[in-house]
Amino acid sequence: MIGRHGGGAVLFENVQIFDGTGAERFPGSALVRGNRIDQVVVGSEEIDAPEAMVVDGRGGTLMPGMVEGHAHLTWPSSIEQVINAMALPIEEHMLTTAANARITLDAGFTSAYSAGSLGERMEVALRDHIDDGRLPGPRLRASAMEKGQEGIMGVPEGHDPTHDRSIPGLQQYVRDMADLGVDTIKFLMSSDDGFSPGGAKVLMYSEEEAQAVGVAAREAGMWLACHAQAAEAVKRAVRAGFRCIYHCTLADEEALDMLEEHRDELFVAPAPGLLYSRIHEAEDFGIDRAVAERMGAVAGLEAMERIYPEMKRRGIRVVPGGDYGFPYNPVGRNARDLQLFVDLFGYTPVEVLVAATKTAGEMVGFDVGTIEERRLADLLLIDGDPTVDVSILQDSARIVAIMQDGSFHRAPPW
Repeated sequence: MIGRHGGGAVLFENVQIFDGTGAERFPGSALVRGNRIDQVVVGSEEIDAPEAMVVDGRGGTLMPGMVEGHAHLTWPSSIEQVINAMALPIEEHMLTTAANARITLDAGFTSAYSAGSLGERMEVALRDHIDDGRLPGPRLRASAMEKGQEGIMGVPEGHDPTHDRSIPGLQQYVRDMADLGVDTIKFLMSSDDGFSPGGAKVLMYSEEEAQAVGVAAREAGMWLACHAQAAEAVKRAVRAGFRCIYHCTLADEEALDMLEEHRDELFVAPAPGLLYSRIHEAEDFGIDRAVAERMGAVAGLEAMERIYPEMKRRGIRVVPGGDYGFPYNPVGRNARDLQLFVDLFGYTPVEVLVAATKTAGEMVGFDVGTIEERRLADLLLIDGDPTVDVSILQDSARIVAIMQDGSFHRAPPW
């Protein structure tokens, strides 16, 4: 529970409400009491709350706060500061991580599911400070990131000690992370072409190892997430009970069938933002088109363009989240993923807004993602209509108000 919720009441009037369910926007009003949505009415019906602070939305869109499905708050680069490195001295790294949390919230993302941290306790401490109201940032499912097999490139240098990678060692690692207060652990079930040529097809955990990790996580009450490019990596993750499976770039028909069969138990996040930026925006960092092709970015994005419309058709729960935090793909650019879902994957603006609110809210497991009575009051007031044009969410000036837990992180300027 975020610790900054207000004790008063706020009444949003003269707004068009997008409630996150996929229904059309409707004119109405919404009352917030404390940290919860107390009442939502349609049309000209009035809410009797004389004690409330009234916010005239000036015809803007009131929508749920967005949820970042593939957050890397410890990845250093942001729109405010590009850092062409991953590991920093721990003092600077923690401060940078805290700044990235605030920048993510500034972008309209009031919750986040971490896809891995460069320090086992970094996000745990950050999450607790955010929950206590001592730092601004999204509601966070804090993560650690298991190192993976020795000698296979892919995991950035971090601040964690090594551990025993035998099956008992992996299970003990899961228990240790639970004892530290970690919510979810990221495993690299496969490598990646961006790490080494052909890496996407390299499996990094055996079936036996994956199953052992899954058993330990269930016993400890932990969630699991994974980087999975290869089809067999996706299948092993599904069979082991992973909650969130990232990328799935080489998923074959059997993998898609398994994801569909278990669609009520898991979520998928492709992270197109990283590949897009490698192809189009990374030349200043030594990645031109030829290098992007060698890193698998071009082929990977083309594969996503084939696979994700099919996942949508099958009803697999897919959420935005673009691997932000790299120098050429910085934290704070997160809302661009919504536009990429529209441009590349065939989502309508409404469909991707549902994915970024209701569906991603289900993934993080907080009581967020829709504007309904008794839900947590994480709300955005937008100048314009994102159900027609999601690109406006990339313009911070159009996000005129950000409410989290019933208090304004950004109050309307009027």
